[in-house]
Amino acid sequence: MITTPPDALPDAVGSRRLVQNVIATWWYTVSGVLALEVMVVFLWLTAFIGLGASTWVTTAAAVGGLAWCATTLVLLLQYRHRDDTAGPMVGWRHLLLPLATAVVFGIFSGVVSGIWVIGALPIVQSLMLLNWPAGVRLRMMLTSMALLAGLWFIDWRVVFTDQDADASRSWWVFGFFTVALPAMTVMSLWWWDVLMTLDRARAAEARLGATQERLRVATDVHDLQGHHLQVIALQLELAERLLANDPEAAREQLRLARTSVAEARQGTRDLAMRFRGVPLPDEIANAVDLLRASGTTADASLSSGADQAPAPVLGPVIRETTTNVLRHGGGKWARLSLVEETAAWRYEIANDRASDTSDDRDGSGLDGIVRRVGEAGGDVRIERGKGEFHVIVTVPKGSS
Repeated sequence: MITTPPDALPDAVGSRRLVQNVIATWWYTVSGVLALEVMVVFLWLTAFIGLGASTWVTTAAAVGGLAWCATTLVLLLQYRHRDDTAGPMVGWRHLLLPLATAVVFGIFSGVVSGIWVIGALPIVQSLMLLNWPAGVRLRMMLTSMALLAGLWFIDWRVVFTDQDADASRSWWVFGFFTVALPAMTVMSLWWWDVLMTLDRARAAEARLGATQERLRVATDVHDLQGHHLQVIALQLELAERLLANDPEAAREQLRLARTSVAEARQGTRDLAMRFRGVPLPDEIANAVDLLRASGTTADASLSSGADQAPAPVLGPVIRETTTNVLRHGGGKWARLSLVEETAAWRYEIANDRASDTSDDRDGSGLDGIVRRVGEAGGDVRIERGKGEFHVIVTVPKGSS
């Protein structure tokens, strides 16, 4: 498993992009459901006009239909924060208004038009938006579609028996979208549920990875310190026994105990450095994953021996330049490469620039890179093109 270093975690910009993507998907789902409902209401109004309904009836149906569509937004907002373990009537006080509106509008539309399916659909559609378990929702959807299809057939036989061919064709279109609305709604909500399941799985995987890493570090620290502490305890115990009869041997054991303490300290320091250092191919893989998670299209190319490149020098450079892309880049694309040359390693990162990014802001985070690479005998080249930004770092082989 690749471990992302703490200073390579996404900054506020990357996190904000992830949140924005989820919000955009949610409003896309909401707008899709509302658009379907508005379209069905429009078909109903067309049917009213075709049946010769008066102007006030048609107007009342239009106003009631739009009010019903608006109140279903409350049900959708309630659905967004659904809990799989909760029932459909959780937060029932917030559900009273939209459900009452659906019942009133359905009864009014059915009575004034004489069309059963128009009276039933608002109630059925509002019930589809409640927090039903997956299996129950599917059975309700199939039952609702069968009910609507039956009512539509009855209405067709009663209302449109004597209508002309054009009216019959319109009635078929009306019937199809009316009967299919619950299925299309459930499909939209299912896509949202899939997205949220994947998002929760991604978050759980990240937490699990961090937990596993902490357990691994804890195990190594326990083994290292446990060994040294056991040795020190034995040496001190032996020194205590020898102190009365052989002071010189006791002092030797004390010296050995002090050496063991120094070894324990050095071992702990080496362990910390080992976990702090990450191979450069993993560093670049982390950077690419990080950029992609923020919504940037990112790719990388590496030489076959990239793990031999000087990680102490280039590791912080990769992390710093990735952070620079997240903060000041345009967020559309980025390319990374680590190439072995004759006597040096060349790392390059290129990305698009944000439209409001000035040269000073672009370069503000690069001073540390220039200083670090300069101390290792390398050089840094920064290129600002039209809509592009390049950082090219060259360090000699064997630098550290």
